[in-house]
Amino acid sequence: MITYDELVAAPMPRATKRVRYGPAPQQFGDLWLPANASSKRTTIVYIHGGCWQSEYSLDHASYAAAALANVGYVVWMPEYRRLGDEGGGWPGTFDDIAASVAFVTDLAKSDATVDPTRVILAGHSAGGHLALWAASQHALSTVRVIGVVPLAPITDLAAYGAESGSCNASVTPLLGGRPGDVAERYRSASPIERVPIGVPIRLVHGYRDPIVSISQSRTFAARATAAGDHADVTTVTGAGHFDLIAPQTAAWASVMAAFQGISPPR
Repeated sequence: MITYDELVAAPMPRATKRVRYGPAPQQFGDLWLPANASSKRTTIVYIHGGCWQSEYSLDHASYAAAALANVGYVVWMPEYRRLGDEGGGWPGTFDDIAASVAFVTDLAKSDATVDPTRVILAGHSAGGHLALWAASQHALSTVRVIGVVPLAPITDLAAYGAESGSCNASVTPLLGGRPGDVAERYRSASPIERVPIGVPIRLVHGYRDPIVSISQSRTFAARATAAGDHADVTTVTGAGHFDLIAPQTAAWASVMAAFQGISPPR
């Protein structure tokens, strides 16, 4: 299993350009364009994880973004207000994700390869939670979401927040209270409470993940399927939490297969 420190020890790739989608300091994103592309490509909105905490920026997700762009996808990776930032948590974090997804239509006006009619929402860990949440907000975006690829996602906030762990402890401050205090926020923010999502969902989870239990993906997929969604889980034997965003690991083949299963780049 690769660790976070091992992941970020490699030289960090650079995006094609950085673009602002709002006035707050954190309301920007990195756009990764495939080399020598002249036609519209499937566009991935990739939301980074990090326990919704401001100490983890989008930088550590650059390796995955670069690898996806290298095979021909357009990748839009937004930063957003997180816990520790002014306005982070409920509802600012969620407002930023909704705004950054809708911003794909603006990106398409200036970059011919961005396709707002073929958008895959994706994310890792807390970013996987936000990707699923965004996919469930059908009225919030002007783009056409064709599928979701959640990588080791947190899908049930109440269950995750009830477990011990530093990342688990972020759920209560994220929503501003425990389930008994702000029950409606948990219903609004937790993907497992928002099925059916309405688009194909291909979850990928490391079997040995010590940060987000694989039960978060399996229970969500079962609930989503029962509600009428097409949702499946790829379990990666031997993989931990960060293998799924490290292109040099064996787990990356399963991640690529999930994206390809929804749409190839072209």
